Amino acid sequence: MELGRLEYLQALVTEFQVTDSPEAKEQVLANLANFAYDPKNYEYLRQLQVLDLFLDMLTEDNETLVEFAIGGICNLCLDKTNKDYILEANGVEPIINCLSSSNEETVMSAVTTLMYLTTPQSRQQTTALPVVECMLRFSLSASRRLSNLATVFLEDYCTPLQVEEARNLSKHTAVGIPLPKD
Repeated sequence: MELGRLEYLQALVTEFQVTDSPEAKEQVLANLANFAYDPKNYEYLRQLQVLDLFLDMLTEDNETLVEFAIGGICNLCLDKTNKDYILEANGVEPIINCLSSSNEETVMSAVTTLMYLTTPQSRQQTTALPVVECMLRFSLSASRRLSNLATVFLEDYCTPLQVEEARNLSKHTAVGIPLPKD
């Protein structure tokens, strides 16, 4: 059965690469993101370079592809090897860019992923001032899920000084990352 799992995942990756249909790409990426939920698949997904595929999809114009890609990354980054890979592949920046998505699921996955990726080494990047500012805005969101998640981020991943600095900066700027639509 284990061999079958790798072959099945390989078939999905191949289908993603060869299909021209946006709907088929979305379906395959959704399947890969779901498989990323199971630690039994981590090694296979690494072999098949699915993390790279997910990271590449974060810059797509197709919002659905971005949603599934960040969901897959969020599932995979619980694993230390995958977390290290994402950090070394400069994955934090495209993940931060997902915070400006109008899709709430994409934003929720991006916030959660940043939490999972925060280590003593990556903290400077994952809790950079623009991110903290963004979390302050999200903490005021009408979406209960988003405001709660942003509040946890601010309380558990940021220092009081960072939050204060972001609050002071926010007072002086009118521009910012818009809140996601429902």
